[in-house]
Amino acid sequence: MDAHISIGAAALMLGVCVNTLRAWHKSGFLVPAYRTDGGHRRYAMADVAAVMRKPADTGRPTIAYARVSTHDQRHDLETQVQRLKVECDARGWPEAEVISDLGSGMAPSSSSRCAVWSAAR
Repeated sequence: MDAHISIGAAALMLGVCVNTLRAWHKSGFLVPAYRTDGGHRRYAMADVAAVMRKPADTGRPTIAYARVSTHDQRHDLETQVQRLKVECDARGWPEAEVISDLGSGMAPSSSSRCAVWSAAR
């Protein structure tokens, strides 16, 4: 019999929360192999591994957001942007857009914050 894991273990492996796995179950994207007598979902390792290899196609862009508070932290901002680009590439999102923000505070009209909200719609 193949190895099976809990919803929490599957979520950890996939880098998503358990609510995402529940939504994927409803949509049929990733269905548990079975449920325990107590109703807990158990996922086949092979199914989880297949999802890990499959690039996500949501039809929506992937946006990464980097921000620092002051101009003195500009170097930190550049480091954040580079780390986000590496992480997005590693997760199979080479087309991800990285938006950076320098000291806009919570101003709802900042250009970078507007770019994030526009992309999310």
